[in-house]
Amino acid sequence: MIRIAIVEDEESYISVLKEYLERYKEESGEQIEVTVYHDGDEIAAFYRAQFDIILMDIEMKFIDGMTAAEEIRKVDSAVSIIFITNAPQYAIRGYEVGALDYILKPVSYFIFSQKFGRAVAKIKKRSSRKRITIPVKGGVMRMELSDIYYIESEGHNLIYHTKEESVVSSGTMKSVETAMEGMDFSRINKCYLVNLEHVDGVQDKYAIVHGDRLLISRPRTKQFMQELTRYWGERS
Repeated sequence: MIRIAIVEDEESYISVLKEYLERYKEESGEQIEVTVYHDGDEIAAFYRAQFDIILMDIEMKFIDGMTAAEEIRKVDSAVSIIFITNAPQYAIRGYEVGALDYILKPVSYFIFSQKFGRAVAKIKKRSSRKRITIPVKGGVMRMELSDIYYIESEGHNLIYHTKEESVVSSGTMKSVETAMEGMDFSRINKCYLVNLEHVDGVQDKYAIVHGDRLLISRPRTKQFMQELTRYWGERS
């Protein structure tokens, strides 16, 4: 199921987009679920990373599409945003918020199907990779497992050290260890759960994870080394 949001304040264009999505669904066989918002504030106010593709008008009454996209990007870096606009100069700015593409009004089905199909292909490619959704202050965030170097427990928080940044989330190490079971993460002490993909080596009782030296506790050394040896063996 592909979850689509239409954010558009003109009923005529809402109808056109819904018609095009239904036609695309019939031609492609994709399962599509559509939710309509009539202004940027409606989708941005309570956004929780619940969509795969957002078709976003730029010029709207209360919150314009660019501002809404900026708010959405604070909690969801993965959703594909396609701007639909009368003004190409605004669409160019869309790349600042990671927009996948833009479509100029009036919208033809040929152009729509090409650009929407590109977004669908991106989703399918992404879905072949494992992702998780974690709670963060003010919302939730989706991230690729392969982007996580290691997870650190600090007080009542979990810190996800990733390719882009360190993200603070709520939760316990026990709960995240259970959630990551079978995903090539290994617990090396009470504070660290490491992604075996990013372990560069082991030296003097430390795991070297993307340049960081993380202490391996004595009780966990044997199991960690077994898991690391298995992982490296499967990928040699």
